Amino acid sequence: MRGKKKVFLSVFALLCLLACSSMTVFAAEEAEYVPKMYASFWALVPPVVAIALALITKEVYSSLFVGILIGGLFYSGFTFELTITHVFQDGIVGVLSDGYNVGILVFLVVLGILVCLMNKAGGSAAFGRWASVHIKSRAGAQLATILLGVLIFIDDYFNCLTVGSVMRPVTDKHNISRAKLSYLIDATAAPVCIIAPISSWAAAVTGFVEGEDGFSIFIRAIPFNYYAILTIVMMVTIVILKIDYGPMKLHEKNALDGDLYTTPDRPYANAEEDVDESKGTVLDLVFPIVVLIICCVIGMIYTGGFFGGAGFVEAFSNSDASVGLMLGSFFALVITIVFYAVRKVLKFSESMACVPDGFKAMVPAILILTFAWTLKAMTDSLGAAEYVAGVMDSAAGGLVNLLPAIIFLVGCFLAFATGTSWGTFGILIPIVVAVFAGTNETMMIMSISACMAGAVCGDHCSPISDTTIMASAGAQCNHVNHVTTQLPYAVTVAGVSFVTYLIAGFVKNAVICLPIGIVLMVGTLVMIQKITEEK
Repeated sequence: MRGKKKVFLSVFALLCLLACSSMTVFAAEEAEYVPKMYASFWALVPPVVAIALALITKEVYSSLFVGILIGGLFYSGFTFELTITHVFQDGIVGVLSDGYNVGILVFLVVLGILVCLMNKAGGSAAFGRWASVHIKSRAGAQLATILLGVLIFIDDYFNCLTVGSVMRPVTDKHNISRAKLSYLIDATAAPVCIIAPISSWAAAVTGFVEGEDGFSIFIRAIPFNYYAILTIVMMVTIVILKIDYGPMKLHEKNALDGDLYTTPDRPYANAEEDVDESKGTVLDLVFPIVVLIICCVIGMIYTGGFFGGAGFVEAFSNSDASVGLMLGSFFALVITIVFYAVRKVLKFSESMACVPDGFKAMVPAILILTFAWTLKAMTDSLGAAEYVAGVMDSAAGGLVNLLPAIIFLVGCFLAFATGTSWGTFGILIPIVVAVFAGTNETMMIMSISACMAGAVCGDHCSPISDTTIMASAGAQCNHVNHVTTQLPYAVTVAGVSFVTYLIAGFVKNAVICLPIGIVLMVGTLVMIQKITEEK
């Protein structure tokens, strides 16, 4: 009997051991799962398909979801179960579980509530009346939008929504299309932040330059950031010379006839019908905006350790934009509600009624952002970053003088396909530093600047970029309208920037190359104006 028990226990122990070992092997296999299409060209197919569908069908939600689904199929090897779990569990649930992403969504919602409060208090209408007296032309309204966008250089998300809420009443009064407004907002968001030393973008770039003085390199790279600088030159030129071309020309023509949207889809067209324009003053818009700026700056330096002894610049470099903007916007919201209650502009109950309305106003932007983040998660899981890094690494050895122009193009394509500038920085900047560190410092700075310029350009053009989505939300413009009207403008600047980087690769002098780029930009626009007038 005892012998049988011993045999039974031995067999049982052996089975347990086998089971444990098989589970260990299975767990290891599961942890080490690598899709067959990993780090190949196929990793970039899902975002390209999504972007193409969005531009063709003019329907962004289904286009993004199709791109996500293709990414899931490529990852799973076309198996049903793994596709579904990867898309929903690793994708949608994963991005909505990320603390940074949730912080941005909270910031969006709070901004929506603030805009609703300012509208209901009559602040936006009062500012519109003030602006109609002091800003007397369409050019003046557009230049004021550009100026405000340049002044709010702290963060691109903050820039898009703030400039949109402040300038929308002004541009509407002067019959400027929502597509043009969203372009001006988008073009003064990332392009301005990427050349502002005190911004969340400067902090991000500084963090990617390992082993070097990142902040010093960022400052020295500014004169070589041709796309950002030439974008500002282009905006001012097209406003002063009244140049419009491509789909934007039709939108502007219709706006002069009273149709600010052009297409049947006109988001938020009736959002302000219940506003009592007789109450409220300019102070009811200016005060919340100023408080918002101050609170967001304090929030960002707080997350960077300013109140723990870090310097102001260092605190900005180490700041967490998501947490800082979320905290800053929350305190600005509380102060605004109290301010309106004290001034007896809005009752507390009326302020609380703006909470769901503000949330509803941001639902389209939140949906598009969630899908865009999920699509990025699909491309990450397919090794898009590794594929591009490998291509760049192999090409870095030759054609050194052409490298800034090549890096600019690669940065454009990668940021356009993935919808992220910061992800593009993270891939390309370490490669550039590894190639040039200690050997050719000037070429390293130029190449880092080309990487930043290309990333911003691709981000500016991409329908799945969070900044592009924010610009549409800030201008309350149909998202696809914004993308299709802005694309020819962004491509024009990209073409001139590419030529300027070709010249810079040989000349290697910012003092010479930047004026050449500006002259080329203005000359190109004047030529386009003549061609469109002849047509």
